[in-house]
Amino acid sequence: MPVRVQTEDFDVSQEVAALRANSPQVGAVVTFIGTVRDMNDGSSVAEMELEHYPGMTEKALQNIVEQAKARWPIFDALVIHRIGPLLPLEQIVLVAVTSAHRGEAFSACEFIIDYLKTDAPFWKKEQTPQGARWVDARTTDDTALAKWKLPDTATGAGK
Repeated sequence: MPVRVQTEDFDVSQEVAALRANSPQVGAVVTFIGTVRDMNDGSSVAEMELEHYPGMTEKALQNIVEQAKARWPIFDALVIHRIGPLLPLEQIVLVAVTSAHRGEAFSACEFIIDYLKTDAPFWKKEQTPQGARWVDARTTDDTALAKWKLPDTATGAGK
């Protein structure tokens, strides 16, 4: 299951074609594409810069993809997350999941993106008219992740 962290953009159709290649058992492909907005928390955003912890980030992404595969009968998944400076309208992240049926693919894709929004080691800084600011986690993202009841890695308890 491929996981990539990169500065360069990605071509969704090429990535999905590669994920489906020679897989006649695939009956569903679900994708999520995250993009940079020009507004956030009431301020215009001229640029967003994403930073990560190399090695740790890829390991964390691979872990959540493996958890998705253990929960649902999916065939494959792809996560591409960009880093560096990005402008409004640019693509940030691609999550693509293949399975025999749509339900499993939708659930696994949502699970992966909910994890990415809360627990993946990325840091976002926005350039606004008021200056640079770090983007904090949203309560709504934590709520979305909680429905999956992931084990707490520190205690082993459900989140």
